Parts: sequence; C-alpha cells; structure tokens
Amino acid sequence: MTLLFGRGVELLRISRFLERVQHAGDTRLVRGEPGVGKSALLDAAAELASDAGMLVLRASGSEFEADVTYSGLNQLLLPLRDELHRLPPGSREALSVALGFGPGPPPGALLVCNAAFSLLTEVAEQTPVLALVDDVHWVDRASAVVVGFIARRVSGHRLGVVQSCRTGGESFLDRRGLTEQTVEPLSREASEQLVDDRFPHLPPSARLRVLELAEGNPLALVELPDALMDVPARMLDQPDVVPLSERLSAHFVSRVAALPEATRRTMLIAAFAGTGDIRVMRAIAGEEAGLTDLAAAEQAQLVLVDDGAGRISFRHPLIRSTIVAMSSHEERRHAHLVLADALRGDEERRARHLAAAAVGPDETAAALLERVARRTAMRGDAMGAVTALIRAAELSTTTAARGRRLAEAAYIGAECGGDVGDPETLLAEARRAGPDPSGSLHAANAATFLMLNGDGDVDTAHRLLVGAIETADHGYRADDGALIEAMHTLLLLAWYAGTPAHWEPFFRALRKITPEPPDILALVSRTFADPIRTGAAAIPELERVLATLPDEDDPSKIVRIGAASVYLDRMADNREAHWRLVRRGREGASPRRHIGALMHLCLDDFLTGRWDESEQLAAEGHQLCATTGFSFFDWYFLYNRAVVAAGRGHTDAAYALADELSHWAQPRGVTSVLRYAHHPRALAASAAGDFDAAFRHLSALSPAGALSFHLPHCTWVMFDLVEAAVRTGRSADARAHVDAMREADVAAMSPRMDLILRGADALVSDGEETDRRLEELLGEPSSNRWLFEVSRIRLAFAETLRRRRVTDRARSHLLAARDGFAAMGAQPWLLRTQQELRASGFRSSEDMPVAPVSLTAQELEIAHLAASGMTNRQIGERLYLSHRTVGAHLYRVFPKLGVSSRAGLRDALSGHPAPLVSRTRPHTR
Repeated sequence: MTLLFGRGVELLRISRFLERVQHAGDTRLVRGEPGVGKSALLDAAAELASDAGMLVLRASGSEFEADVTYSGLNQLLLPLRDELHRLPPGSREALSVALGFGPGPPPGALLVCNAAFSLLTEVAEQTPVLALVDDVHWVDRASAVVVGFIARRVSGHRLGVVQSCRTGGESFLDRRGLTEQTVEPLSREASEQLVDDRFPHLPPSARLRVLELAEGNPLALVELPDALMDVPARMLDQPDVVPLSERLSAHFVSRVAALPEATRRTMLIAAFAGTGDIRVMRAIAGEEAGLTDLAAAEQAQLVLVDDGAGRISFRHPLIRSTIVAMSSHEERRHAHLVLADALRGDEERRARHLAAAAVGPDETAAALLERVARRTAMRGDAMGAVTALIRAAELSTTTAARGRRLAEAAYIGAECGGDVGDPETLLAEARRAGPDPSGSLHAANAATFLMLNGDGDVDTAHRLLVGAIETADHGYRADDGALIEAMHTLLLLAWYAGTPAHWEPFFRALRKITPEPPDILALVSRTFADPIRTGAAAIPELERVLATLPDEDDPSKIVRIGAASVYLDRMADNREAHWRLVRRGREGASPRRHIGALMHLCLDDFLTGRWDESEQLAAEGHQLCATTGFSFFDWYFLYNRAVVAAGRGHTDAAYALADELSHWAQPRGVTSVLRYAHHPRALAASAAGDFDAAFRHLSALSPAGALSFHLPHCTWVMFDLVEAAVRTGRSADARAHVDAMREADVAAMSPRMDLILRGADALVSDGEETDRRLEELLGEPSSNRWLFEVSRIRLAFAETLRRRRVTDRARSHLLAARDGFAAMGAQPWLLRTQQELRASGFRSSEDMPVAPVSLTAQELEIAHLAASGMTNRQIGERLYLSHRTVGAHLYRVFPKLGVSSRAGLRDALSGHPAPLVSRTRPHTR
C-alpha cells in the first residue's frame, strides 16, 4: 500500500469500516477540500478491501458527463455485466437498458434503483462488495439517486458504499441518513514527513515555503515543489497573493504544455468522454495506433491506464480541468465531434456531444436532444429533460421549433412541480418565439397547470385548453403526444367543472382522434367521466389494462389506470403499483405522480376501513402539495381527512374541513369539489343522528330519484341517501332512488355497487326474497373488503330485522358490524350497534364476567407493544415485520378485545400478560 503520512486515524477507521461491511454492511460520505486526499483514502480502502477478499467496484464523477443519465452507474456496475443473469427478467432488462448494455423501453427510476440494489446484494451473498464513488458532486442526477438509494439500505447485507465529495460542493446526492466523515488537512509534522520523503533534496527555503503555502493539503505538498524549484530564493519570501488552487492549476498548465500535441489532443477527448472507457478511446484512435499517444501523459503521471478495469482516469480532477481550459474552441469542437461519431450506438451521449460541438442552429442535434429529453423524462429525471429541451430550443433552426421545445420544457416543469426549471419564464419565452402560441398544446398545457396552481379558475383554464386543441395543427392524430396529454388534462378540467357544457368539447375532440384514441384515454373517458352509463361495458378493457400493471413503470399511466379504476371499485388491483409510486416519490421522483398515487390510496383506504393509513397518507399528501407547488390538489386530501373525521364522529373537524373545501372551490368554479364537500357533512350529520340534515346535504350532491350526469361520486352516497330518506319518513324518495339505481344497473359496475343496491333495496322492501339476496351477498367474504359500507348495511338491515322481531338473524349481523366499526374506530356507529345489541337482549362484555380472549402469541406481543405507545413501523422494526402486517394483526386484535383504538388496549390487556419470549434478529453473514 502507498504510504499515507499522517493518516493513521483515517486508516484505522477504514479498517473498522471494512470489518463492519463484511458482516452487516455500512456506508460513509467522505468530505474534504480539493487535494486533501479523499481519493487517496478511497484508494487505500480499495486496496485493503481487495486484500480482504472483497469485490471492489469504483466510479468517479466527471463534470463533463454530469448531464448523461446513468453514466456514473455504468462505471460502477460495468464489472458486474456478466452477473445480470442473477436478476429476474424485468429487473435485468431495466438495469441493462439504464446502463446502456442493451435496447429496450426507458426504465423507471425506482425500478433501476431496486434492480441495482438487488444485483449488489445478490453478488454480496457470495463475496462482500465495496462500492466506491469518487467526486460524487459531479455524478449525474440519475446515478446519484441510485447510489443514495443503495447507501441507505446496506444494513444487513455484506455491502459497503463510500462516496467522496468536496466540502461545500453542490451535488444531486441526497445526504439524508448517510454518516459523514470529513478529511482534514495534514498536520505540520505529517506535511514535513511527506515533503521530505518525496523531495529529500529540496532547499530549506523552498521547503519552508511549500509547507506554508500548502497548509497541509497533500496535493499541494507534492505538486508545489516542482513549481518553486526555479523560483529565485529572494522571491520565496514574497507575500502569497495567488490562491492555492490557482497555483496548482498554473503548475498543471506547465506540465500539460510540455506534452506532445497529439497527447494533449487525446487527453482532451478522454476528458470529454467522461466514462474513461478504453474501448471508446481505442475505437477513436484506431487499432493500429492504439493509445500510444497517451504514453507521454502516463509517464508524466497525469493519467492512469488500468487495462484490467478497462478505464482511463486522470490523476486529479484539476488535470482534467486544465486540459479543457488550455484547449482552443476548435479543438474542443473537434473532440466533441469525434466522440459523437464514435458513440452512434449511444443516442444520449451522442446528442450531448453534437450539442456541445454546435456553433449555431443545428436541427440534427436539436431533434436528437428532443428525443433524449423525452426518454429522460420517462426515467423520472424531469430536470434533465427540461435542460435537454432548453438546449434543443437554443439549437432550433426555426422560431416555431424553438417555441415548441420551450413550451414542452415549460409543460414538464409545470407538470412535475417543485423546483424543476422555471416554467413561467420558459412559457413566456415560448410565447415570444412561436408564431402562433395559442396553438401550442404544450404551452397551453403548461399554462393550465400554472393557472390551476395559482389563483386561476377552472372555466378559464378549460377555455384556454379547448381553444388550443381546436386550433393546433395536429390532425387529431393518436400518435401526437402533446394532443393526448392535452386531452387527459381537458378530461380533468371537465370533471372539475362538472357540467355537460364543459364535457362536450372533450367528447367532440375524442371522436375526432384517428385512427382511434389510445387505450387508456379511451378507457378513462368511459369509466371516470360517466361510469354509471358507460362504465360496465368497459370492464373487459379495464381487466386487460389492469393485467399490465405489474410490469408498468410509466408513472403517468399508473395514475391514469388508477383513475379509470376508482368508480368501478378496482383499486385493489392498483394498490401495489400505486405504492411503488409513493415509494419512488419518497425517494425524490415526480411529486405530481406521488400525489396522484396518494389520492387513490386514500380513497381506497376509506372504503376498506384502513382509516389510520388514510389519515397518514392524507397528511403526507397535504405536506407535498404545500411544498411542491401543487396547492390545487390539496383538496383531495382535505376531502379524505373530512370523511374519516366524520366516520369517527369528529363532527366539528369534519364540518370545518368541508367548509374549507367549499371556500376554496367556490371562487375557482370547481363545481365537483363543491358537491364533494356535501359528503362529509352528510356523514357527520348521520353520525350525530341528524338524518334530516344528512338528507339535505345528500340531495345537494345527488337528488333523490336521479343519478347525476357526469358526477360519478353520486354512487358513493346512494345508500346514505336511501337510509336518510327512510329515517326521515321520505319513503317515496327512498323508493325512487332505489328504482333509479336499479334502472341504471349500478350492480353491473362492481360487487360493491351490487352490495349497496341490495342494502338499499332491503331498507325499502320487506320481502323475504330481498332479504335472502342481501344475506347471500353479505355471506360472501369479498363483501367484507368494503368494511365501512358492509358494516353500515349490516347495522341498518339488523335494525329492520329486529323491528320485525327476527332477533337471531339481526344479532349475527350486529356482531359482525360491531367488529367492523371497532376496527375502524367508527365510534358513532359502534355505539349505535352496541345499543341495538342490548335492545336485542344480547349481554355485552360489560355485563358479563370477563372470559379469556383467544389471541395468538404474535397478536398478544403486537398488542402489548402497541399499548406501550409504539407505532406500527416501530413494532415492525422490533419484530422484523412490515408495518402493514402489524396493522393487519391489530385489525384482528381490536374486535377480539372489544376495543376500537389503541387507547383501550392497556386496560383490555390487563388479564393477558406479555409473552416472555423476545425476538432477536437472525444471524446474517
């Protein structure tokens, strides 16, 4: 190992770090000033790891490759190319495409993260792995996301990740959860030892000046002596007016200037190539000449050629920067053109080099960059896509092309939210550039998002987008991406406005699309716009699309398939894909799709009784909307919080949230939200027993006897309206609404709609056949998925049965409803159910001697931990279970113990001692 003076403490830390890596994994972020020795410590770690039998993988960031997606990851994982067979087909293909090893559709960021992590952990099962990433401040955004993802998950695997970056430097790396270690300058003693070892014959005056100027910086200590050797002694005592970095740069300039011209030319190409791939350099030089031109630089210790790894690297980033700074404009342009020609199989790198070589408008480079930008956006790198489109706009040969590309950049920025680009400025520039800005669909789409998230109203945004669609030169072609994106946005605007007049332009344009609308647009137009009338017929198509979800990685498609599924009650098929988007969003992907996934999960959580999760996800969505510039979409989370509050009997909170919805929606003309706000009010009124107020609110949302046109949410309150009508003596209204439900054949939409229809029918009919059909459906386990509604239907049906003195049948439904309400914490309905049970002669646990409750050992352990105040996630970490598995256990425990929330667990468990066995983590090699 190369002797490192003054680094004994650091080397000891490295040795201990590698010991931890070989058993349970560890990670470090090494920070320090340029030249302080970060790379030397990484070299030492690599040498020690190799000696210990570990597999060492290395990558280094390059300022000239920072815009090339996954260039850093390619360097890091290239030695594992032959190990890709260890991965499942989907992950293998995704990683292969991301690394440029093979063709295929652009993979999503989270899929690449998981695939890279899986590959490393698979390899680490056989041999401990150390991944070293130097100069991470210059690593491209996509690679930085993957490396950060891996670094935060090494625990429990024989995998180590070390990254180095400059102190104070900006990078794409997410430093959360990473242990940082700062490399300090060498002590005076160590500095003297280093200088004396490398330059034993340095004159005392020069030696003293080197030590003073270097200030413990190892790079300066080994480079400055040569620079000062020829300086007259009288000049060495002059005040230091030149910064250290400039002294070093000047030193490297002199060393590079002494090289042959052919060597400097080859070094310049290597500097721009970034990856250091010997194959690319040999292809450029030609087999006959090979890399002989680099020999002089290698002998001067300016570059290192590693034949084993197939890499060329500069000994220090300052050398690379010096090479570029010393070159002329034409030399740089020639180097980029040479690389573009050599990289014809790598469209992204070729586009970057052609763009860098352009001296004016260049439509070839602009068109190539535009294609690259769209692929980059699909990978989840919105900022990279915006940057590429802006450069493409600069290279455009016509003002129309410039305006179109700027408008698309503005649209991506506005659609992704957060701090992606500056969509307002880009949109203004697009309008100035384009000869007919009103016809630019991307511009109109961007303007729509900016307007919605500002103070604009839905009606104005709708008129703007309709005008753009109807005047743009797209021929209504189904393969026009801008048109299809605009149509999806127009569908949402029409849904927000909620009137036939707003829907008509959407369907008019939809009919014109040739040869036919894309699958998902056609599907969502039938199942989301007006599912009561067109949804059931679209079920076969929905089934086909849902079958593609396990392999679907386009976030926009996943959220749109979710929208197509909501009102046909197929969110169960979407949950895993939506959770993928949530996890991806938490890792830094598009907040828009993160928000969309949270919306759908919250809706499903409400219907299925996962109310704790609904509250947590709604809080997450609210925070996202507040911090990422998507204030418009916060209403979804206000609504979800409101209905859960109403269901749990928090009446004041439910009304306050509903009022907040109305106050926000009224001035913006968001009619659908004004109607939605009546749902939590009606639910809160029902919970309080005020069925007259509930009926008024429900009628405002959906009049009795009618299922509102293009208001699919009316299907969610059908049972509520019939029950409120029956309770307030409005029998005719109740029957009229059931007749409307039957006439619309809502039961064909989904099993949930069938359950609601049968439950409502049982409220207005006393026939045995009606009772039999309902009980038959209630006996099917699938009905219990809709926990809130099935529990309410059981309660209402049992009340009817008890009044008809069918006590035994009523009691079984009441007991099931009681368990359901207790599990959700639906306190008002739980109290009503308990009252009904007492009225039926059932003796509750309060009136009976306490009997032992049958809990499994795991249920008992989880219950005691929950009673102690631990969260589901903390319990999961303690017992090595997922937090969702913990939640499922508690879901079963609550009704067994007769409690409705964690607050009652402590008392309920007084007769159930905690288990004596505690868990320990299984041994990991």
